[in-house]
Amino acid sequence: MDTVLRYKGYFGSVEFSEEVDLFYGKVQHIRSLISYEGRTEQELLLDFQEAVEDYLTLCEAEGISPEIAS
Repeated sequence: MDTVLRYKGYFGSVEFSEEVDLFYGKVQHIRSLISYEGRTEQELLLDFQEAVEDYLTLCEAEGISPEIAS
């Protein structure tokens, strides 16, 4: 697995906790805190994509421009 996830121009970190047997991460290069997790690589990737989609939906609903990763 790569150490960086990519989706719709957003980048996400990949970390693993042996203590709780869980992958986790957060969207990088933006001020908003968007985190995700999963027990498997596939679950992590899907939760990352859903988190980005949720963020974009929230921005649209509130009428604000989403931050763009730089």
